[in-house]
Amino acid sequence: MTQWLHWLAMHGTLRQLAKIGARQGDIQSRMMVDPAIRADPAPFYDELRELSATDGPLIRCRVGYLTVDHGLAQELLRSDDFRVIELDANLPGPLRWLEGRTRPQRFHPLRAPSLLAVEPPAHTRYRQAVSSAFTPRAVTVLRDGIRDTAEALLDDVERSGAGPAGAVDAMDRYCSQLPIAVISELLGVPDHQRGRLRELGESAALSLDLGLSWSQYRTVDRGLAAFDEWLTGHLAELRRNPGDDLLSRLIRAAGGGQVFTDDELRATAGLLLTAGFETTVNLLGNGVRLLLGNPHQLALLKDDPQMWPNAVEEILRLDSPAQLSVRLARRDVEIAGTHLRRDEMVAVYLGGANRDPAVFPDPHRFDVTRPNAGRHLTFSGGRHFCMGAGLARAEGEIGLRTFFDRFPHARASGTAQRRDTRVLRGWSTLPVRLGPDAGAELDGLIPRSDVRTRVPA
Repeated sequence: MTQWLHWLAMHGTLRQLAKIGARQGDIQSRMMVDPAIRADPAPFYDELRELSATDGPLIRCRVGYLTVDHGLAQELLRSDDFRVIELDANLPGPLRWLEGRTRPQRFHPLRAPSLLAVEPPAHTRYRQAVSSAFTPRAVTVLRDGIRDTAEALLDDVERSGAGPAGAVDAMDRYCSQLPIAVISELLGVPDHQRGRLRELGESAALSLDLGLSWSQYRTVDRGLAAFDEWLTGHLAELRRNPGDDLLSRLIRAAGGGQVFTDDELRATAGLLLTAGFETTVNLLGNGVRLLLGNPHQLALLKDDPQMWPNAVEEILRLDSPAQLSVRLARRDVEIAGTHLRRDEMVAVYLGGANRDPAVFPDPHRFDVTRPNAGRHLTFSGGRHFCMGAGLARAEGEIGLRTFFDRFPHARASGTAQRRDTRVLRGWSTLPVRLGPDAGAELDGLIPRSDVRTRVPA
């Protein structure tokens, strides 16, 4: 009963209100319940852009505002007048009371003291403690290891019988495996536990969405409970047998009272372990999908491999692994000609801002030569800019280039499935035929609504 009451307070009531709001045309409600938007958000981006042209860059919704304007999104992400949102921040009073009394006491990526849910000075302290592992110099050191891991994973694909002429689910066998291997090495996770970490991370990804169904909620709740149990065991093992990994260093610092309380350590470790690979899994999968569907763009990269870093930026822009970020006004403030009251919410639609034609001409076109592709907002901005952005870019560049160098004749095969998430966007399955004898079954991989992203011959 407690579990059901928590779902009702956190998701169930909101889900029912969203269904009503969607029938009445509310933008936020439609985002929550319309599967067509999740399958292909590009037409929705354009619809919101048309609204912005008439109503201004801040679009009024039933609860708060939304924007797809690149300049305004950038301003909001950097502004000290706005803060990140906690999971229950905008619940009405009675629902917030009920949620607080039925809430499971465990890690959640959107609940303090997670980095995603706190502001300075706590945010500054946590970030400084872990940032050394993600500096440009640190990422440079990791590049050879990323390449070796990618090669070894592709060796396994060939040895398993998928071979040059066979078919493989690229998500299962490669795109999910590479980021998990990299973050596991960084955070002291033994090889034999990586499969379990992958399963737990997939549950954590869905926990970023609101308005979950009862079935989805139970899946997330079981996953977060299992992750919390696994994390407790992992940290305990590192306390007994510390290594040179980042978490061992944080444990030593916490034990000396230098940085973290135990709750802060758990929240930081949990976020690093989940956020450290979930978005990169999506980057790799989205990249494979886009390049298979745009062979002319892939040919450009084969002719000039120096373009791979820019190709990764274009993938991050066009098919953003993170679609949404939310901010609350710290105080009464005026922005874009609109007066916002304290605690009013603004949803920054990163995926839409990344296709703003005022910044990116012909924004729905996939173009690995796009000169300003790196202006995307996928990694957020300001003090909450993703610490792992450099590592994700390196994994995307090396992972995609290694895949297509090894399998230059790769083709789509069968039907791919999108993940059932809204905040994060990626593939759950991505069947690919690896050999030169494959048929170019592109329509089995790319929905017809996505054809706009192809480059004409």
